[in-house]
Amino acid sequence: MVATMVLQVAFSLIGWFSLYTWSCHWFKGRTYEWSCRLVTLTHGVLATCLSGYISFIDGPWPMSYPGSPNTTLQVHALCMSLGYFLFDLGWCVYFQAEGALMLAHHTVSILGITVSLALGESAAEVNGVIFGSEITNPLLQARWFLREKGLYHTLTGDVVDFFFVVLFTGVRIGVGAWLMYCVLMSPKPKWFIKVGGVIMYTVSWVFMVSICRFARRKSMKKYHAWRSRWSKEMNLNTNGHLKDH
Repeated sequence: MVATMVLQVAFSLIGWFSLYTWSCHWFKGRTYEWSCRLVTLTHGVLATCLSGYISFIDGPWPMSYPGSPNTTLQVHALCMSLGYFLFDLGWCVYFQAEGALMLAHHTVSILGITVSLALGESAAEVNGVIFGSEITNPLLQARWFLREKGLYHTLTGDVVDFFFVVLFTGVRIGVGAWLMYCVLMSPKPKWFIKVGGVIMYTVSWVFMVSICRFARRKSMKKYHAWRSRWSKEMNLNTNGHLKDH
């Protein structure tokens, strides 16, 4: 069983690295970060769909059954994500592309998935954390790609930012608090699983503070731009009115 999981993680790591290599070859005019973001976007979509299906359809429901034995599908999903996180952590360290907070997020994710696979339990809540973490990832990558294409400061960029903030606040902070409470109150999960959950939720709150600052700055810029346009229109209307008389 352990050998099978190790092979699944190895194949996952090779698969993500192969996708990255293909992207670097296909998009020769782009940066290495472009290819890494493409891999991240792909994992975000796959992980969100798979973890969502497991949590909401296949089960067990993480809020009611934390600490339950891992199912086969849960193991497959965790192995896929573990391979990705190993790839992305290695890429970030090699290119020194991320700060300490993101590296800590990846490290805790890797440890949490590894412990769950080793124990053979708690995949329900770990899978739930992956769903909450990855559901905003496609929007985050979309922001970056829009910026690269010079389309970020458009209505599309505003829509992406809006849904990113809403999903992050509602899912990672709101639903995340509910999941953490259920895990902490349940006697089944091991204590280190509970500690890992608290750390992941704390990291989410640190991200949330940065997002709130960003949202405030962007809102103020939009407000001042609107006030400036409104003032110009009022001046034009006033000048036209005086000129008519």
